[in-house]
Amino acid sequence: MKTLFKVNINWGLFLLLSASIRLIFLDISIFSFVAILITLFQFVLLFHSIGKIIPIRYLFGSLMCLQLLLGPVLAYNGLDTYQIGFYKMQIPEQEYFLYVIPAVIMFIFGLHFKAGTFLGETVDVEQIEQYLIKNRQLPFILIIIGFISSITGSFFSNDFAFVFFLLGGFKFIGVFLLMFSQHTLKPVYLILVYASIIASSIVNAMFHDLLIWLIFLGMIFAIKYQPSRFLKSIFVISFIALAVFIQIIKPDYRKSTWKQGEEAGVMTLEKTINQRQELTGFFDSKQLAQSNVRINQGAIITNIMRNVPEHVPYANGTELLEVLEASILPRIIAPDKLNAGDRDFFMKWSGMVISSNTSMGLSSVGDAYVNFGIIGGCFFMFFYGWLFNATLKIFANYKSQFPILILFVCLVFYYPIRPDCELHTILGHLFKSCFLIFLMCSFWKNELRFKASSN
Repeated sequence: MKTLFKVNINWGLFLLLSASIRLIFLDISIFSFVAILITLFQFVLLFHSIGKIIPIRYLFGSLMCLQLLLGPVLAYNGLDTYQIGFYKMQIPEQEYFLYVIPAVIMFIFGLHFKAGTFLGETVDVEQIEQYLIKNRQLPFILIIIGFISSITGSFFSNDFAFVFFLLGGFKFIGVFLLMFSQHTLKPVYLILVYASIIASSIVNAMFHDLLIWLIFLGMIFAIKYQPSRFLKSIFVISFIALAVFIQIIKPDYRKSTWKQGEEAGVMTLEKTINQRQELTGFFDSKQLAQSNVRINQGAIITNIMRNVPEHVPYANGTELLEVLEASILPRIIAPDKLNAGDRDFFMKWSGMVISSNTSMGLSSVGDAYVNFGIIGGCFFMFFYGWLFNATLKIFANYKSQFPILILFVCLVFYYPIRPDCELHTILGHLFKSCFLIFLMCSFWKNELRFKASSN
């Protein structure tokens, strides 16, 4: 657990911040205060890790805390007054946090159990640079594969399209490799790749991928160029401002493009921003409350806890078997397996009624409770965290043979680190991406293997 507690951070400053929060927010309950402390602790660890590793474990912990702890704290302490129906917290604060706080802690412990010296997250910059001297074309090959796959994926059925979707992520790995090379045209390819995801985000009104790949870009940049703490702070503050802005403007933009039929693009986005500014501005309480809905996975958890076992009995593992079937087996073998965004499945366990064009996930914490209740759910979350921990260790075991392999953890984990996603989609992404990388290393073994210089 030394990656959690034996980290060289400023503990005095952390305690000062903790005391300040308690003094400023005297009215919050002890449960909300503990939730804030756990979230702050994960955020501090994440910030401290920038420039040292690719902090998959800290990203997992920080995003889990953001959506399952901080979002609910804001809801219980005022923002819930602006919500209606299923979007309000459905059970008392104490009842919610007595399950979720231990569940999140157990998940984080599983992530860091015998994690060694950040196994699977440490980048050997010198070895990658040496590898790229002899394999200068590989970054460009990956970028080309990524673009071709992104374009051709739409012509295939869902199962095959997902493979091309994963291959489309190769263009980001190619850009990351270019950052470690000596090629003089790196900015051109960086702009090209990220312009493509900005464009697709605007066209589809879906911004999650953009934000996650921006996070990984910042992490790789920091490892390569070692920015000062001041520059790290500027990056973090700028990213938070961008993420909050997107969360605020996204509902209006989707309404314009999805419901009112306006053409998705920069012009419509600019029009939406101007209209929002003229009507209420960006930071009124109601707008913040609506944005909090999108980071508050706790609202869905409380619906689940109210519904199970009062109206639907605990699944005792049967729901988990459905999840595993959907995540592992191809549809040709299991034609009746769960779909991505399966509406009936979600409504059965949450008790919520959602429209046909709405997609929500129970989340891992929700699935854990549905199957095993409070105590069993907490133990499930430990093993769930350990699964990702073990996956990172596998990458660490092959790092000396394939030094660039460590950058592919970004591709493997960029979807699973989102706590609000469906468990079967998360596990499906994990298994399929790891299998794809295994095939890549098997077919390109000689090309990808690091050969030390004989000098």
